[in-house]
Amino acid sequence: LSRKEGLSVNSSQFTLSGEPFRIIGGSLHYFRVPKAYWKDRMLKMKACGINTLTTYVPWSLHQPERGVFHFHKQLDLEAYLNLAADVGLWVILRPGPYVCSELDLGGLPSWLLRDENMKLRTTYPGFTDAVNTFYDKLVPKMVPLQFKKGGPIIAVQLENEYGSYAVDNNYMDFVKQALLSRGISELLLTSDNHEGLKDGGVNGALRTINLQKLKNEDMMLLHFLQPKKPVMVMEYWTGWYDGWGDLHHVFPPEDMVAVVREILRQGMSINLYMFHGGTNFGFTSGAVESPSYKPIITSYDYDAPLTEDGDYTPKYHLLRDLFSRYHSEKLPEMPVIRWKEGYEAAIMYQHLSLWDSLPFLEKPFKSQTPVNMENLPVNNGNGQLYGYTLYETMISSGGSLKSGNSIRDRAIVFVDKSFIGVFQFKTEELAVPDGKGERTLSLLVENCGRVHYGKTLDLQRKGLIRDIFLNNKPLRDFTIYSLDLNPAFIDRLYRAPWKALPLAPSFPGFSLGRLFVDGYPSDTYVKLPGWSKGVVFINGQNLGRYWHIGPQQALYLPGPFLNGGINEVLVFEEHEADLKVLFEDSPDLGMTVDIQ
Repeated sequence: LSRKEGLSVNSSQFTLSGEPFRIIGGSLHYFRVPKAYWKDRMLKMKACGINTLTTYVPWSLHQPERGVFHFHKQLDLEAYLNLAADVGLWVILRPGPYVCSELDLGGLPSWLLRDENMKLRTTYPGFTDAVNTFYDKLVPKMVPLQFKKGGPIIAVQLENEYGSYAVDNNYMDFVKQALLSRGISELLLTSDNHEGLKDGGVNGALRTINLQKLKNEDMMLLHFLQPKKPVMVMEYWTGWYDGWGDLHHVFPPEDMVAVVREILRQGMSINLYMFHGGTNFGFTSGAVESPSYKPIITSYDYDAPLTEDGDYTPKYHLLRDLFSRYHSEKLPEMPVIRWKEGYEAAIMYQHLSLWDSLPFLEKPFKSQTPVNMENLPVNNGNGQLYGYTLYETMISSGGSLKSGNSIRDRAIVFVDKSFIGVFQFKTEELAVPDGKGERTLSLLVENCGRVHYGKTLDLQRKGLIRDIFLNNKPLRDFTIYSLDLNPAFIDRLYRAPWKALPLAPSFPGFSLGRLFVDGYPSDTYVKLPGWSKGVVFINGQNLGRYWHIGPQQALYLPGPFLNGGINEVLVFEEHEADLKVLFEDSPDLGMTVDIQ
């Protein structure tokens, strides 16, 4: 294979090294799959007849603070792309800067929002300077991995569905130049959904389309905008994501494969989004804003051809059968499936109330008025990224507590540590009971996930973003604790004065138990019947949020996160809890509903 000529679009068919080439791609995200399983998932792609791997690069994870860059372990993108090359997959890289992907703020770092005038996804200098700093670190790592330099990257996508945001005509040009000037020389792409196709695109990049149903008018528009060029469905949605409180979305295998068959019959290229969805570990999941705010669940199973834990599905087998007709050689054997295991329940034997954990947080911040999460003076001046923030102030009477639409996103309210109610996403007021003298009003506010798509990205500040009112008077003099549940805090927490589990433990609070694994650890599923809402940590690693409203009723716990022997199970629960955590051998993504 000569490497002189990369992926080209000089006719209605792609060529690679001058030979006709059809992209049969699949999306697989390194940040959603345990590193130990990267190769397994790639081999399963290859065995299905996939020739190209597509991945986003989430800026927010690679640069959690302005001066801190992570490209190691789970975020070792170079290792991931080299592995893809070893397995025999080409790569389409999608380095944003905005990636959507149902990630918090669409993968943009929340510290950008410390600037009150920030205009994300525009040529606003505060944004472009930050992009340039990130690309100075990222792009030089990618340049040697390009096709013409002997690497696997055959194309690079600019931004993501900018046509449906389209607020700055110079922005896409900026992104293009940011990549070209740093040495990206392979084919450039843009991708847009139906509503953004018209305003998407930029000169010098091939337009592609994202869809689930093949509509004639979309294809005609694409041909009209871009005659005599290869047609690529950049995201063919194999399923869909779920919000908390939804049913679990599924897309019937026959319906899905029928569209794929038609796309291939018409000579187009395709990328399956997702081929394998994986998991939104920790606090990485985003939220939708319309018709109303709804946060995304922890599982990113997506009803994809490979399940969240990497198992085969009917979709996989149907696709393999279809794709095999487009390969001259026999497809590789399918890798064997990993064993899932149920383990003995972890009995929670120690407890720590939220109030007793406060001394182990960073020092609280005092402020006359409420301060949103992103603007708190924590994390080396980068503000609080994720998690919870506790706001406390003194009150001298009861009455009506009004949110003033200032609570993002959900707040549990206490007077003198006694629970009085919850501000859900839509709640506007709570009754504060009368009492004697000065009392402490506490609001534990959770960032349930920043919106990942749409026109409100600039408004995704979390915590208390403005005044809240008691009897129509704005509250003042807050003590603010940042409870981001980060690894350093979880470490310190082990030194706290834990108590043997009381008969009536106080919530919100932390519970501690142990999971014993005999021999080599297998994948398992964490189930929490009798628990309400919170976050699970295994050996200090944040698995993600659980919430009894579902649809998801079990959290995927990959074997590589466990040790043979004793494993620490730490659960932060907001409301009420059973005293044990179950480990079972099968997922539970909830009752299903067909995607319309």
